[in-house]
Amino acid sequence: MDTTDFWNLIDDARARVGDPEDAEAVVERASALLAARPRDEILAAQQVLWDLMAASYRAPLWAAAYTINGGCSDDGFDYFRGWLIAQGREVFERVVADPDTLAELPPVQEAAAAGIDLECEEMLGVAWDAHSVTTGQSMPEHSFTIDYPALDPEWDFSFDDAERVALRLPKLYA
Repeated sequence: MDTTDFWNLIDDARARVGDPEDAEAVVERASALLAARPRDEILAAQQVLWDLMAASYRAPLWAAAYTINGGCSDDGFDYFRGWLIAQGREVFERVVADPDTLAELPPVQEAAAAGIDLECEEMLGVAWDAHSVTTGQSMPEHSFTIDYPALDPEWDFSFDDAERVALRLPKLYA
């Protein structure tokens, strides 16, 4: 499984759930679809997932998640990116390139109005769950690597600094 196959899996899962904005339902369906594939594809999907997590490990996106969710710990940022992956490739790539575009997404607008955090911890276990269903075993240790880049030094400030966040993410801050 490569990145394109992974995104096709997510798109297929989104197409098969009643509400594709329900990230947990997307993950549940994606895990079931993945469980029907050979074990080596499931293991490869885990690596692709963490490669996407690494690609989205960026301070501007973290500041956006912090703004949307009213705070964002390390784990919270992982769960936010899990939610972002569940939104599909087009949204993921657009938002990673320009986190301020999150302001244009209806789920973000709805979450802001309702005071709901955007998170999907379940996405982090999509391949683990599929592997467990398929093999009856836990995923082997060291079956994937996580290689996060350094965070952007120009964003090395407190995301509680509303003035700086508003300058860098004006649509989202508004």
